[in-house]
Amino acid sequence: MLRKVSFCILSAFLSALPYINGNLWIFAWFGFVPLFFALKNQSKAKAFLLSYLTGVVFWLLTVYWLVHVTLLGTIVLILYLALYFGIFGLIIKTCEPRTTNHAPLFIASIWVILEYLRSHLLTGFPWALLAYSQYKNLPIIQIADITGVWGVSFVVMTVNEAIYVIARREKPDACLPAGRKQFKKWDCFSSLAMTIILLLIVLIYGYYKLYRQPIADSRQQVRISVIQGNIPQELKWDPYARGFILNKYEQLTKKAASENPDLIIWPEASSPGLLGEDNSVFQEIFSFARNIKTPLLIGTVSREGKEYFNSAILVNPSGEIAACYSKLHLVPFGEYIPLKKYLPFLETVVPIGDITAGKEYTIFKSSVVPCLPAGRSRQSSANFAVLICFEDLFPELSREFVRRGADFLVNITNDAWYKQTSAPYQHLQASVFRAVENRVYLARAANTGISGFIDPSGKIVSLVCDKNGKEIFVDGFDTQKITIPGHGLSFYNRFGDYFILVCFLFILYGIILKLKNQNSK
Repeated sequence: MLRKVSFCILSAFLSALPYINGNLWIFAWFGFVPLFFALKNQSKAKAFLLSYLTGVVFWLLTVYWLVHVTLLGTIVLILYLALYFGIFGLIIKTCEPRTTNHAPLFIASIWVILEYLRSHLLTGFPWALLAYSQYKNLPIIQIADITGVWGVSFVVMTVNEAIYVIARREKPDACLPAGRKQFKKWDCFSSLAMTIILLLIVLIYGYYKLYRQPIADSRQQVRISVIQGNIPQELKWDPYARGFILNKYEQLTKKAASENPDLIIWPEASSPGLLGEDNSVFQEIFSFARNIKTPLLIGTVSREGKEYFNSAILVNPSGEIAACYSKLHLVPFGEYIPLKKYLPFLETVVPIGDITAGKEYTIFKSSVVPCLPAGRSRQSSANFAVLICFEDLFPELSREFVRRGADFLVNITNDAWYKQTSAPYQHLQASVFRAVENRVYLARAANTGISGFIDPSGKIVSLVCDKNGKEIFVDGFDTQKITIPGHGLSFYNRFGDYFILVCFLFILYGIILKLKNQNSK
């Protein structure tokens, strides 16, 4: 049993490596293989427990940084998330899909369905999806504009299972008739062949999307600056630090404004005051916008009556609020306490004040005047949408914003809570996929990093960093000219998570084949 446990811990470690360091994405392609060996010849109960153990170790290695916010909350979350690993192992053992030659597709479909459920149940936690391990593997992730993030998870898990099928080298049962022995050999060969064909299709499509020559046209370009203030978390709401915070943002913004951007973006909750309460703070911000004559997008907490919102406001060059968006998808135990009215003790898990969810999919319109190539006449202005904090983890939000007319996406966030850990890099992984899925540029402004620009292929164009290349807990700004896409909506944007239905069909087909094989024995 100790050997099985060791395999589970090894599997968790290998699978977690790409989230610890994105350059280690290769380990995700075989990280589950030790777990599959550990599950071999185990009872259903042991299969669940071994898989659950793998999940506990994986999530401990992946979201350890949450302890900087809450120890109890971190423990509860890890124990909950590990359940999906446990269920995965239990289903594999219950269905025994490896009696069919479609085992890789069957097992990959189970994993994707579980990821989809994790992303939606209890408000959803789509963090560290298997696909996100590949955010630096650009050829592989291009299919996200067809299947969404789920297709990439599917491919990676399919390869994991195919490697296991080859590595186990299981001999056919001696009691089986000769024809059945040959069929078992064919099962292994066909599983490998299907996996190779799938991988080739994905790679061919990926390289085509990456290296096809863009059509020369009169597409608009917008020059954008993102500001990374690097304000310590303990100072953000200190009334005595307001002057320091405003001065720092103003100095960085002046430097950015010298590069003549069409829009300057400050991070989430960057204003040191509350909109609707601290008028003097915002009068200074409005006056500053008039002085630099450039639109400012600012993250702030806003108040309306007795309700508080996590918002983004666009201040035009006249020093007036042109538009406001309030965060739609709040962080449970971070911005609000679920079931607080009925279970008041939950407030002790993460004692953070209540924020009210917004209600509108706000598109910021006609405030950004795009640059055009020399000699071109001015066309319609560019529209954009804002994803606040971890809203970029939810594909449906980005899809809806783009469907409603957003030409590019902006993510403003504050990951200072988690100190100098892998958290900001894991958060960046999601932004990469939102850009690919919708084939639009995405600009990120984060208080302590990571801030920068992602192009429609998922390539990280540039990041704010210091002279040593450090990207988090440094201050600075970055300015880039982004292109407004001249094409229509991507396939994924039009049709959404249809791939989940495809996975259900694979599972159904696998079950039918299994039953058919059992009846033929």
